[in-house]
Amino acid sequence: MSDQNPGQPYGGQPSDQPYGSQPPAGGQQPYQQPYAQQPYGGQYGGGYPTAPKTNTMAIVSLISSILGFTAVPILGSIVGIITGHMAVRQIRETGEGGAGLAKAGLIIGYITIVLAILAVIALVAFVSVLPWDQVTTTY
Repeated sequence: MSDQNPGQPYGGQPSDQPYGSQPPAGGQQPYQQPYAQQPYGGQYGGGYPTAPKTNTMAIVSLISSILGFTAVPILGSIVGIITGHMAVRQIRETGEGGAGLAKAGLIIGYITIVLAILAVIALVAFVSVLPWDQVTTTY
C-alpha cells in the first residue's frame, strides 16, 4: 500500500470530478458555455405533423368486401358497397383519411357482385342445355 493517501485506492488523489472524467490539464478551468442553451425542442418547429385519422367506415368497407370475395360471397360484398359509399361521403365532408381504402372496398365489392351474377348466368345456361329428356332415373 501507499503512504501518500491511505483512503484512496492505488494512491490516487481525492477528487470531486465524476467517475471517468479527467481533471483539466495544467490547472485550467473546464470549458463553460458563455450563454444559456435553448430548451429542448424550442428552437425548431413542432416536429412532424400527425397523419389524418383514417375513416372507420373505409376500413369496414375494405374488410367486408374482401370477406365477400372469399368467405361470405354476396352478403359481405353488399355490406362492403354500402359502407364504402358511406365512407366516401364522410371523407368528403370531414377530410379524414382512408379514401383509397373506401374506393378499394367499393371496387372489390362491385367486382364480386358482377362475378356472382355471371356465375349464376353461366349455371343457368349450363343447366338449360342439358339433355333432360335423356335423363333416366332408376329406383
